[in-house]
Amino acid sequence: MSHRTVVGGRGRNGTSFLVLRGCAIISFMGKGSAKGWLDLLEEARRATWWRGAVIAALFLIIAFPTLRWLVNEWWTNNYYSHGVLVPLIAAFFAWRLWPGIHPRPDDVGVVVLVASVALYLVALFYRAYFVASFGLILLLVGLAWFLLGRQALRQLAFPLGFLVFMVPLPFVERATYPLARFTGQCAGHLIRLFGVNVAVNGFQVSLPNVDLVVGAQCSGMRSIIALFTLAAILIYVLRGPRWGKAIIGLAVIPVAMLGNILRVASLLVVALAWGAEAGFRFYHDYSGILFFLTAFGALLLVGRVVGCREIRDDIW
Repeated sequence: MSHRTVVGGRGRNGTSFLVLRGCAIISFMGKGSAKGWLDLLEEARRATWWRGAVIAALFLIIAFPTLRWLVNEWWTNNYYSHGVLVPLIAAFFAWRLWPGIHPRPDDVGVVVLVASVALYLVALFYRAYFVASFGLILLLVGLAWFLLGRQALRQLAFPLGFLVFMVPLPFVERATYPLARFTGQCAGHLIRLFGVNVAVNGFQVSLPNVDLVVGAQCSGMRSIIALFTLAAILIYVLRGPRWGKAIIGLAVIPVAMLGNILRVASLLVVALAWGAEAGFRFYHDYSGILFFLTAFGALLLVGRVVGCREIRDDIW
């Protein structure tokens, strides 16, 4: 006996509704229905891929001016050279979480979607790319809410929220100067404790054999920003109490600043012993990596002390 299945519109729940309705109809068909069931699933899968491809293409077209600005900032802004890795890391965590996500489209997400598009377009009109970047992140939040549902949005909260670390903050450059001055003063007072004759006047540090200027590159701001990014990953992947994770986050600034003060103090000692050329041309460049790794190790130690030691099984 021949059977014909008529597949109608997709309803408000999209492809998921189509699959469920098709399976319910086919289950009553009896023998010979396997092919119709497989055909329906294949149609649903093709529709899902096409819809995803169209949404991705539209997003890239809309986001292109801001993405171009971000790439240029990552390439030219020393404080955010790590920014190119942030979306890759966020995509990795989203990929790891994807098998546990069950899409349940929610129309409430349209409100966030419309608001984010409006914010983005206004920011783009005024060339406020910093604001437009956050508008893009909010746009992704609205898309996830609308297409996947509220529960899925909760599951993807970290990958989406982590994207904020790729956006260069406009006040970073201004904050480096007072931080550099504080670092120079602390480093000068530190080596004075060991009997070194040093005078600190603003940004200038005077040693017996050379006068040095502690500039923005020695402020430690780059380490603070990068360490905050790594701390966010640690807080997410490690098991432990919430108060312990909060302490890890709060420890970032003092750990980074202490490490940078020790670095500048050691640089002054090198300059005193071997001259400014050795201190600033060789030691300055390579010591930054060493002290940054030391600061990251200190964060890991803080995590162990507060009970954040094991990696979550559902992530790794």
